[in-house]
Amino acid sequence: MADRARTTASAARYGFTDARAEGQLRAAGWWDDAGPVAAATDVLSALSRAADPDLALRGLDRIREADGEEWTRLDEQLRENRTFRGRLLGVLGTSTALADFLCANPAQWHSLTGKKSTNPAGYREALRTALLREDGSVITKLEAEQTLKVAYRGLLLGIAAADLGHLVESGLEQPRYAEVAAQLTELAEAALAAGLVVAEAEVGASADDTFAIIAMGKCGGRELNYVSDVDVIFVGAGDLSVATRLASTTMRVTGNACFEVDAALRPEGKAGALVRTLEGHQSYYLKWAKTWEFQALLKARPVAGDVELGRQYAEMVAPLVWSAADRDNFVAEVQQMRRRVEGHVPSEHAERELKLGRGGLRDVEFAVQLLQLVHGRVDDELRSPSTMDALAALGEGGYVGRKDAAELGASYEFLRMLEHRLQLRRMRRTHLFPATSDTDELRILARASGVKPTGGKSEGEALLAEFRKHGKGIRRLHEKIFYRPLLQSVANVPTEALRLTTKQAASRLAALGYTAPDGALQHIKALTSGVSRRAAIQQALLPVLLDLLADTPDPDGGLLSYRKVSEALEDTPWYLRVLRDEGTVVERLAILLGTSRLVPDLLVRAPEVLQLLGDPARLLGRTPAEVATSLRAAVRRQPGLNPAVTAARSLRRHELLRVACADLLGLLDVPAVCAALSSVWVAVLQGALAAAFRQRQAELGRTPARIAVIGMGRLGGAELGYGSDADVLFVCEAAEGVSDSDAVKFASSVAETVRKMLGAPSPDPALVVDADLRPEGRSGPLVRTLESYRAYYARWGEVWEAQALLRARFIAGDDDLGHRFITMIDPIRYPEGGLDSTKAREIRRIKARVETERMPKGADPTRHTKLGRGGLADVEWTVQLLQLQHAHAVPELRTTSTLDALAVLPGAGLAEQSEADSLAEAWLLATRVRNAGMLVRGKAVDEVPGSGRDLAAVARVLGQTAEDDPGEFLDTYRRITRRAHTVVEHLFYEAD
Repeated sequence: MADRARTTASAARYGFTDARAEGQLRAAGWWDDAGPVAAATDVLSALSRAADPDLALRGLDRIREADGEEWTRLDEQLRENRTFRGRLLGVLGTSTALADFLCANPAQWHSLTGKKSTNPAGYREALRTALLREDGSVITKLEAEQTLKVAYRGLLLGIAAADLGHLVESGLEQPRYAEVAAQLTELAEAALAAGLVVAEAEVGASADDTFAIIAMGKCGGRELNYVSDVDVIFVGAGDLSVATRLASTTMRVTGNACFEVDAALRPEGKAGALVRTLEGHQSYYLKWAKTWEFQALLKARPVAGDVELGRQYAEMVAPLVWSAADRDNFVAEVQQMRRRVEGHVPSEHAERELKLGRGGLRDVEFAVQLLQLVHGRVDDELRSPSTMDALAALGEGGYVGRKDAAELGASYEFLRMLEHRLQLRRMRRTHLFPATSDTDELRILARASGVKPTGGKSEGEALLAEFRKHGKGIRRLHEKIFYRPLLQSVANVPTEALRLTTKQAASRLAALGYTAPDGALQHIKALTSGVSRRAAIQQALLPVLLDLLADTPDPDGGLLSYRKVSEALEDTPWYLRVLRDEGTVVERLAILLGTSRLVPDLLVRAPEVLQLLGDPARLLGRTPAEVATSLRAAVRRQPGLNPAVTAARSLRRHELLRVACADLLGLLDVPAVCAALSSVWVAVLQGALAAAFRQRQAELGRTPARIAVIGMGRLGGAELGYGSDADVLFVCEAAEGVSDSDAVKFASSVAETVRKMLGAPSPDPALVVDADLRPEGRSGPLVRTLESYRAYYARWGEVWEAQALLRARFIAGDDDLGHRFITMIDPIRYPEGGLDSTKAREIRRIKARVETERMPKGADPTRHTKLGRGGLADVEWTVQLLQLQHAHAVPELRTTSTLDALAVLPGAGLAEQSEADSLAEAWLLATRVRNAGMLVRGKAVDEVPGSGRDLAAVARVLGQTAEDDPGEFLDTYRRITRRAHTVVEHLFYEAD
């Protein structure tokens, strides 16, 4: 059976379609009458993975015929050396031109057998050595060109082999685009240097004839293709006639042997002198140069010739390049240049042009260069000739969103990789993607690019889809980045201007910064469709709103939220009228919707707050005490427990939204926000406790106990944030004639009811009543009597519990019981004589353990607002340790407020004023950032966003403008918290 199976084997199973394939396999010794030879199966499998198996086999057959004597050794290497096999078949299956080279120079295959097939560090020496005769003299004229051509192509072969080998043999190293481009650039520089060596020998230049070659374009940016013109500028000193002969001879030698050398970027272009002095270049650039010339000089870099002269040229042009953006109409001229380049693309090639077309490489390069030239005037990090390095710097510096920069970079690399594969095919300069009808070329290009069949699509179809996806992504980001700086007025369009074709409207939205213009169009259509009065008002509002949202951190999310709010409130009669008649409301609503995910959700359930946006005084509202009084009164009026809790939730939602809006609009500072949120939480607890107490009292017909609620943690300190839980202790006292156990049972049922009712699922931020700080934690009883607390703390209380009690304050229930509890714990939290050294060490040990155990895995300690360096825990533990040590002697330290305690430290001699100020600054910043994170993301977060839209939004909440770099905010946060952490190290760990 096995023999019969072998007799039916066909070369087609290995991907061969050429009728000559089986004969070529037989000639190679890899096939016999029964099919594939067993010893050659690895070779045949590798051939099947080549981009074009027929092309690879044909190349091998030609090499065999060209060098029959070496075939046995080549065959042996192919069978046994998988690294060599991957390299050689990768090249032969992709490039007809390199196959031609190997057939003409069959010994060159030996260069692919070593550990590495390419070594950029040796390029210059390899080419220079190839040009030397045995006596050390330099070969010249035609012989030099031919010798240099072979040596150059041999080194190019090594780069291609390293680039392609992994496609044939998995596990081989896969170099990144940037690495391949850098190697190609290094080889080009070596070729220019070699051409100059020949030129110096032919011209007979002396040491006085100083000459330098300046790389421009892709060579200057270290991002050359396999086949590319190399743009240069020549600088001379001394006899310019000699320098000109050196330049022209270098161009001839290098051009005939390696690649075309293009000096058209020199002053006055092809009509100008081929070589100028340093002074001549400077004079031209100062007087006559156009904007595009400074854009081109961004990539200028000396690569060959006199090092000192090259350095002087680079130093001369740098100030000119980085002041070019100061020229009148600079940005408009760069934009016009891009449109002009795009306009030169033949219409039949517009969708296939990798380089110049819409969504092509030039879209990325122009956008990056424009931002470099605008912002690089003051930011040295942007001054890179490399597109990828500059794009990364723009992302890191906050000039481009990190996500946008990553997406643009990935798409740029993908198109450059396609460009490399297309050029390798025949070693011709091309940027044209195959036509959709050319399925064979699409398939081969896909295989050469490592694109696999997916989702029912063939390799070629998958490649086409990927190509189109990257092109669309590049164009979208190009328009967002490239045109936005001068297109602010585009948003100020009349209503009629929105009635464009879908394509035109999408372009406008993309230029404004909307990342999903098609989705934005759907929102606009939904809001403005029909002939109703509502639609007419929306048509008048949207042009203004689109402009305003474009200046927020999340225009797309803001527009979606606006649609949701509008649809939810469409039957509210005053909604659109307020927006139409009060411009301030629209402006502030846009800021809120384009910044926060929490506000829109609250707004649809508390729309009345929208009417407050036009009047800061109304938005700031009453004092927290007045708000709390109103909330308690409203809850008391309800007929039962469920209506009471529902009313409390509703009023809390209103207050939460009001405070959030005032906070986002910069009308409230951090202490005021914390005080307002804490006050409303206390009022909700008071109302819910009273309602639950009344219900349980009515059920029993008597009152077995009094109950008090003690606020702990941030609730006790009146320092709650938007996502904070309410830490509490429940205390009870038996009524006369009632046992303690019955009193505890009654109080526990009331406490459980409060926790359950307030903690019930809701679209609003959670209302979690957390009693875990009670004695014995979760394993202890929920409620204890006052005497039980007294006995526990006297016998079992630990130092951390005394620390927790520092922020205890009575907040709800029976006044007398609450105040007696506070009086009872004062000696515990303010111990007479202070804290001894053993307990102080225990506090420090606990803090270290908490930071180790509770810091989330992978969290950045420089960005974690709670447990990070200089964060909330650092400041609060420091203050609390000092309170435990000194509050017995300094009555002013007997406060539950972190900021109030900090303010006391300098006067008490416990800290320098600068130290207290540093801790207060860090605490306020971390608290505000934490609150901002909740507002921006709609859920509690403890870490400052590291990048992207969330970082930009948080930075905007804290006062940055749209033009500011979010990365600067992150740097500021780290600087302030780092300074505070230094203070903590001194006060918490070092001071006695």
